[in-house]
Amino acid sequence: MPPSPATPRDIRRAADILRGGGIVAMPTETVYGLAAVAFDGRAVARLFEAKRRPSFDPLIVHIADVDALPSVAAHIPEAAQRLADRFWPGPLTLILPRRREIPDIVTSGLDTVGVRLPDHPVARDLIRETGAPLAAPSANPFGYVSPTTAEHVREQLGDAVDAILDGGPCRVGVESTIVAWRDGRPVLLRAGGTPIEAIEEVVGPVARPAPRMPTQPQDAPGQLPRHYAPRSRLVLDGSPADFPAGSRLGWLGLGHPSCPEAYAAIESLSESGDLREAASRLFAALRRLDALALNGIVAPSVPDAGLGLAVNDRLRRAGTP
Repeated sequence: MPPSPATPRDIRRAADILRGGGIVAMPTETVYGLAAVAFDGRAVARLFEAKRRPSFDPLIVHIADVDALPSVAAHIPEAAQRLADRFWPGPLTLILPRRREIPDIVTSGLDTVGVRLPDHPVARDLIRETGAPLAAPSANPFGYVSPTTAEHVREQLGDAVDAILDGGPCRVGVESTIVAWRDGRPVLLRAGGTPIEAIEEVVGPVARPAPRMPTQPQDAPGQLPRHYAPRSRLVLDGSPADFPAGSRLGWLGLGHPSCPEAYAAIESLSESGDLREAASRLFAALRRLDALALNGIVAPSVPDAGLGLAVNDRLRRAGTP
């Protein structure tokens, strides 16, 4: 029998845990996050320990309403305010100059901080009840497939978390889009749940910088070449010929493979080719395939537009050796 959704009492208890320096897994519309009070450096350190996350990878701070943005950001560019007004609450993170009250551990020592307002009532109620913004990376071991249900969190983190709030399956299913400003121009740091085309309708052209190397400082989460990865080897735009003869393979993509008999398991992200459906199902489908101890996964890329940009980004990083 599945666990019951989080109640107001559960949220109050979780807020007490957070105010006491604990860490709590919370649902958002993108993926489940592992939260600590953003101003509590010791609690944030527990997030890094629980996830085995490297200290050079900064966190995103979550707020409950737009009015709370000045408590985290020292300056809000006019274009950033327009994006917040248009897309919040929702899967968009803005990289902004940080207030000094935000500990260095949250930002990995950077002068900027990632901020977003999640579109999930449990997350926003938890932030309000806690009375402080929450730093929250995805609630999974670093580099592995992100969790889109409370059960995924239990499977991967278990007792490392003080409480898990169940808000049901995540509606969007891929992490937020991340936008920063360089020399006054908007820059896409990570494709995600808000399509870049919609962002450009508000602020004009958005630059797309080259991917960063592992040795370069990371100014936002999810920029490492290998990330969101299953244990099974994943080949993007590959075929069974990329694996030794006799390999047990899985297939992950839109519709169905042309040679279904070549695969031990097939996960269709969307029968109709709907990219929104594909994004929402991506991580759960990866987890199901990875649980089968396959020799590999073949994943054709999807159309590289709208949410397809985020799906291809996750598949590309999942398949990087």
